Amino acid sequence: MVSPASRSALCRTALILALVAGGVPAFAQESADQQATQVASNQAAGEVVLIPNRVIYPGEMIDTGALKQVTLLPGKHRPDAVATQAEELQGKVAKRTLLPGRYIPVAAIRDAWLVEQGAAVQVYFIAGDLTISATAVSLQPGAAGDLIKVRNTDSGKIFSGTVMADGTIRVSAS
Repeated sequence: MVSPASRSALCRTALILALVAGGVPAFAQESADQQATQVASNQAAGEVVLIPNRVIYPGEMIDTGALKQVTLLPGKHRPDAVATQAEELQGKVAKRTLLPGRYIPVAAIRDAWLVEQGAAVQVYFIAGDLTISATAVSLQPGAAGDLIKVRNTDSGKIFSGTVMADGTIRVSAS
Protein backbone atom coordinates (compact mmCIF):
# COMPACT_ATOMS: atom_id res chain seq x y z
CA MET A 1 0.00 0.00 0.00
CA VAL A 2 1.26 3.52 -0.92
CA SER A 3 1.19 6.23 1.73
CA PRO A 4 -0.48 9.59 0.95
CA ALA A 5 2.90 11.36 1.05
CA SER A 6 4.35 8.88 -1.50
CA ARG A 7 1.28 9.25 -3.69
CA SER A 8 1.67 13.03 -3.71
CA ALA A 9 5.36 12.69 -4.61
CA LEU A 10 4.49 10.28 -7.44
CA CYS A 11 1.90 12.71 -8.81
CA ARG A 12 4.40 15.58 -8.76
CA THR A 13 7.00 13.42 -10.50
CA ALA A 14 4.51 12.36 -13.17
CA LEU A 15 3.55 15.98 -13.76
CA ILE A 16 7.21 17.04 -14.08
CA LEU A 17 7.86 14.19 -16.55
CA ALA A 18 4.81 15.19 -18.57
CA LEU A 19 6.01 18.79 -18.73
CA VAL A 20 9.52 17.79 -19.75
CA ALA A 21 8.27 15.30 -22.34
CA GLY A 22 5.89 17.85 -23.86
CA GLY A 23 2.67 16.10 -22.84
CA VAL A 24 0.93 19.19 -21.55
CA PRO A 25 1.26 21.28 -24.74
CA ALA A 26 -0.32 18.43 -26.69
CA PHE A 27 -3.14 18.36 -24.18
CA ALA A 28 -3.46 22.14 -24.43
CA GLN A 29 -3.52 21.92 -28.23
CA GLU A 30 -6.18 19.23 -28.09
CA SER A 31 -8.18 21.41 -25.72
CA ALA A 32 -7.83 24.42 -28.05
CA ASP A 33 -8.99 22.29 -31.00
CA GLN A 34 -11.98 21.13 -28.96
CA GLN A 35 -12.79 24.74 -28.02
CA ALA A 36 -12.58 25.84 -31.66
CA THR A 37 -14.94 23.02 -32.60
CA GLN A 38 -17.26 24.01 -29.75
CA VAL A 39 -17.20 27.70 -30.82
CA ALA A 40 -18.04 26.70 -34.39
CA SER A 41 -20.90 24.53 -33.19
CA ASN A 42 -22.13 27.31 -30.88
CA GLN A 43 -22.11 29.76 -33.79
CA ALA A 44 -23.93 27.23 -35.95
CA ALA A 45 -26.40 26.63 -33.13
CA GLY A 46 -27.00 30.38 -32.70
CA GLU A 47 -25.00 30.78 -29.49
CA VAL A 48 -23.81 34.24 -30.53
CA VAL A 49 -25.19 37.39 -28.90
CA LEU A 50 -24.70 41.13 -29.27
CA ILE A 51 -23.66 43.27 -26.34
CA PRO A 52 -23.02 47.02 -26.14
CA ASN A 53 -19.36 48.07 -25.97
CA ARG A 54 -20.38 51.39 -24.37
CA VAL A 55 -23.37 52.74 -22.45
CA ILE A 56 -26.43 53.32 -24.65
CA TYR A 57 -28.91 55.69 -23.04
CA PRO A 58 -32.73 55.62 -23.27
CA GLY A 59 -33.97 57.33 -26.42
CA GLU A 60 -30.60 56.93 -28.14
CA MET A 61 -30.47 55.40 -31.62
CA ILE A 62 -28.54 52.12 -31.58
CA ASP A 63 -25.57 52.16 -33.93
CA THR A 64 -23.76 48.99 -34.97
CA GLY A 65 -20.48 50.67 -33.98
CA ALA A 66 -21.66 50.57 -30.36
CA LEU A 67 -22.17 46.79 -30.48
CA LYS A 68 -19.86 43.83 -30.11
CA GLN A 69 -20.65 40.26 -31.22
CA VAL A 70 -19.76 37.69 -28.55
CA THR A 71 -19.72 33.90 -28.72
CA LEU A 72 -20.96 32.31 -25.52
CA LEU A 73 -18.68 29.98 -23.59
CA PRO A 74 -19.17 26.25 -24.10
CA GLY A 75 -22.06 25.01 -22.01
CA LYS A 76 -23.68 28.46 -21.78
CA HIS A 77 -26.99 28.90 -23.53
CA ARG A 78 -28.36 32.11 -24.98
CA PRO A 79 -31.21 33.50 -22.88
CA ASP A 80 -34.56 33.84 -24.61
CA ALA A 81 -35.48 37.13 -26.29
CA VAL A 82 -32.03 38.74 -26.58
CA ALA A 83 -30.58 40.35 -29.70
CA THR A 84 -28.33 38.10 -31.77
CA GLN A 85 -28.03 39.94 -35.09
CA ALA A 86 -27.06 43.52 -35.87
CA GLU A 87 -29.89 43.78 -38.42
CA GLU A 88 -32.51 43.46 -35.68
CA LEU A 89 -30.96 46.42 -33.81
CA GLN A 90 -30.01 48.75 -36.65
CA GLY A 91 -32.12 51.90 -36.54
CA LYS A 92 -33.83 50.91 -33.27
CA VAL A 93 -33.94 53.06 -30.16
CA ALA A 94 -33.11 52.02 -26.59
CA LYS A 95 -36.08 52.09 -24.21
CA ARG A 96 -33.80 51.85 -21.18
CA THR A 97 -30.08 52.13 -20.40
CA LEU A 98 -28.09 49.35 -22.07
CA LEU A 99 -24.86 48.60 -20.21
CA PRO A 100 -21.60 47.35 -21.73
CA GLY A 101 -21.07 43.61 -21.45
CA ARG A 102 -24.76 42.87 -20.78
CA TYR A 103 -27.29 41.15 -23.03
CA ILE A 104 -29.68 43.37 -25.00
CA PRO A 105 -33.24 42.19 -24.33
CA VAL A 106 -35.59 42.60 -27.27
CA ALA A 107 -38.05 44.25 -24.86
CA ALA A 108 -35.47 47.01 -24.20
CA ILE A 109 -35.58 48.31 -27.78
CA ARG A 110 -38.23 49.90 -29.96
CA ASP A 111 -38.65 51.28 -33.46
CA ALA A 112 -37.76 54.93 -33.96
CA TRP A 113 -40.73 57.29 -33.78
CA LEU A 114 -42.06 58.40 -37.16
CA VAL A 115 -44.42 60.85 -35.45
CA GLU A 116 -43.31 62.86 -32.43
CA GLN A 117 -45.68 64.05 -29.74
CA GLY A 118 -46.95 67.57 -30.52
CA ALA A 119 -45.99 67.41 -34.19
CA ALA A 120 -48.37 68.50 -36.96
CA VAL A 121 -49.43 65.49 -39.04
CA GLN A 122 -51.63 64.82 -42.05
CA VAL A 123 -54.62 62.62 -41.28
CA TYR A 124 -56.39 60.65 -44.02
CA PHE A 125 -59.71 58.85 -44.07
CA ILE A 126 -60.04 56.69 -47.19
CA ALA A 127 -63.19 54.73 -48.07
CA GLY A 128 -63.37 53.59 -51.68
CA ASP A 129 -63.09 56.67 -53.90
CA LEU A 130 -63.68 59.05 -50.98
CA THR A 131 -60.58 60.61 -49.41
CA ILE A 132 -60.78 63.14 -46.61
CA SER A 133 -57.63 64.80 -45.32
CA ALA A 134 -57.09 67.08 -42.35
CA THR A 135 -54.27 68.51 -40.29
CA ALA A 136 -53.95 67.34 -36.72
CA VAL A 137 -51.53 67.47 -33.81
CA SER A 138 -50.28 64.17 -32.44
CA LEU A 139 -50.94 63.65 -28.75
CA GLN A 140 -48.60 60.65 -28.58
CA PRO A 141 -45.41 59.59 -30.34
CA GLY A 142 -45.69 56.60 -32.66
CA ALA A 143 -43.83 54.24 -34.96
CA ALA A 144 -45.21 52.63 -38.11
CA GLY A 145 -48.28 50.57 -37.25
CA ASP A 146 -48.91 52.18 -33.86
CA LEU A 147 -52.38 53.40 -32.94
CA ILE A 148 -52.05 56.94 -31.54
CA LYS A 149 -54.38 59.76 -30.52
CA VAL A 150 -54.44 63.01 -32.49
CA ARG A 151 -56.37 66.30 -32.15
CA ASN A 152 -57.96 67.93 -35.20
CA THR A 153 -56.59 71.48 -35.36
CA ASP A 154 -59.82 72.89 -36.82
CA SER A 155 -62.47 71.25 -34.63
CA GLY A 156 -60.45 70.27 -31.54
CA LYS A 157 -61.88 66.73 -31.69
CA ILE A 158 -59.62 63.93 -30.45
CA PHE A 159 -59.55 60.63 -32.33
CA SER A 160 -57.25 57.68 -32.95
CA GLY A 161 -55.44 56.67 -36.09
CA THR A 162 -52.71 54.33 -37.29
CA VAL A 163 -49.25 55.69 -38.11
CA MET A 164 -48.31 54.81 -41.68
CA ALA A 165 -44.75 54.24 -42.99
CA ASP A 166 -44.67 57.72 -44.55
CA GLY A 167 -45.52 59.43 -41.22
CA THR A 168 -49.15 60.17 -42.04
CA ILE A 169 -52.09 58.96 -39.94
CA ARG A 170 -54.79 56.71 -41.37
CA VAL A 171 -58.21 56.86 -39.74
CA SER A 172 -60.84 54.20 -40.24
CA ALA A 173 -64.59 54.30 -39.69
CA SER A 174 -65.68 52.99 -36.31
